[in-house]
Amino acid sequence: MGVKTMLPNYELGFYALVVTCAVVYSGSGIFEASRDSMNRKAFRDGIKPGWHYFGRKMDVADFEWVMWFTSFRNIIIFALSGHVLFGKICSMTVPQHRAVMYMIYGALAVLGSMGLVYLMIILSHCLVLYSVALAKQKWLCYVAGLCCLASFKVEPFGSWQSGFVTGAFDLQDVLFYGGSTFTIMRCMSFALESSEKKEGIYSIFDLLKYNFYLPFFFFGPVMTFDQFHAQVNTRELRRKDDEMRNIRVNALLHAGAIVAVDIFFHFFYILTLPSDLKFVTRLSDWSLAGLAYSNLVYDWVKAAVMFGVINTIARLDHLDPPQPPKCITMLYIFAETHFDRGINDWLCKYVYDHIGENHDSIPKELLASVTTFAVTTLWLGPCEVVYIWSVVNCFGLNFELWVQKFFQLGPFAKLEAKLSGAMSRRVRAAFGAVNFWAIVLYNIPALSSLDFALLVTKRLLVTGFPVSTLSIWFITYCGVQLIKERERILAIQEEEKSDKAKVE
Repeated sequence: MGVKTMLPNYELGFYALVVTCAVVYSGSGIFEASRDSMNRKAFRDGIKPGWHYFGRKMDVADFEWVMWFTSFRNIIIFALSGHVLFGKICSMTVPQHRAVMYMIYGALAVLGSMGLVYLMIILSHCLVLYSVALAKQKWLCYVAGLCCLASFKVEPFGSWQSGFVTGAFDLQDVLFYGGSTFTIMRCMSFALESSEKKEGIYSIFDLLKYNFYLPFFFFGPVMTFDQFHAQVNTRELRRKDDEMRNIRVNALLHAGAIVAVDIFFHFFYILTLPSDLKFVTRLSDWSLAGLAYSNLVYDWVKAAVMFGVINTIARLDHLDPPQPPKCITMLYIFAETHFDRGINDWLCKYVYDHIGENHDSIPKELLASVTTFAVTTLWLGPCEVVYIWSVVNCFGLNFELWVQKFFQLGPFAKLEAKLSGAMSRRVRAAFGAVNFWAIVLYNIPALSSLDFALLVTKRLLVTGFPVSTLSIWFITYCGVQLIKERERILAIQEEEKSDKAKVE
């Protein structure tokens, strides 16, 4: 049935009330658990002194978040501020050569932060993949690119290359593997786009300009070469209406998100609590479900902040980078689940859509999704947790298609056709609620631990059945209906914009 089917306002109000009460109740349980566990010996490494005047300690279990706002904070501010100032000067004085200026600044920043040997390693991989691109054979580009990626992600090749980088500091491993793996993805995009170019090939300087754009270099997002090349070579630099206002608003929102997370970590120890299974087994089913869900929401916030800051810099440089990931709160479909939209766009363009085509054929879809998750596994770094994450999410994506195809069969299609639009939306939301928790449970192993994921699954589906299982399913159903309502409003707004554009 159509997305625009509307439900009565009193029904939507009831759904909102149920979800609000459930979130407050679950949150109160997590807050009490955090308060009671503040001084546990088992949490000594994950909880450090924080706001003494409030009597609260801070959850510091997330290495990345702590790294960004302690040891890496000054480097981020210095490097990105320099890039913004440098980019502004170039845009005003030599807009036609700004891509070259970005490349020079980026290469110097990499040289200054990681040393000459690391820069030579990156350049050698760029040269190898550029040489492969000259052959204009897609299969060769894939093989060479994946082999280069494996040289950083598979031992002992990764350690062998990192061993060439002399010196040691806290962020060396993070910057080494971040810059290296993102470089390979960019070089593969360049090679694949070059193989499709009808006449000639892009120059080595086009690749270097693409790779050494500093805001994207170490942490992404990956912007495909065709998009970057077209945008960075635009000579007429014009701002859209209210673009600077939107940039400032987004910057303030990201600053607010950083402060909000800092406050949250002083009162809710959502990252440290799952590390002690003996303690979390004492929590109620509601608190345990809220804890699992909170881990996914936090990971989305972290990704949104990181890519949001980088994207703000890119927009100041007149680029249109990949959007931040879609919030897990707004997801109940596996096909839309991704925490890095740049990598997702890259995988969709060069792997998933290339093999799956229109995604109507189950065999092609299976092959496309398996191949996509195989590449993703290599990108993340092969290990037991990544294997499990890849298998279950690949299954979820395909099972979603199988169920969709099954219910499109004649008897079920006729049955749904007899239902009203509102009732069809309710039935679909019931299935969406199940999918929502499948997404949560399938991603928890990668974000927390496999043992915690198994505990949550057992409590919600086995020991908590039927009371906890059905009540949490109903609350999730209410949440999915609210998501569908938001989708309905957005669809109407998009249609109005389209109609307006046609009239004009």
